[in-house]
Amino acid sequence: MAKKKAPVETGHILFDVYYQDGQRTSNRKVPRALVGGLDGEDPVRGFIEEQDREIAQMSGKPRGPIKSISRSPN
Repeated sequence: MAKKKAPVETGHILFDVYYQDGQRTSNRKVPRALVGGLDGEDPVRGFIEEQDREIAQMSGKPRGPIKSISRSPN
């Protein structure tokens, strides 16, 4: 009989990001592995800030600072 392997967390969790200037972006994908650890929201915030830097570099339009992050209700 074969042994079962431990489940591997894959996929993404969606977040809504609210910026200090009042803008909002919905359904930002964050790897499931970054969510739910002892560090709380810090890994998620860091991942989204890195995405924002990459987007700003490509588009030439920087984003403002993040005010808050919450899970999307989807």
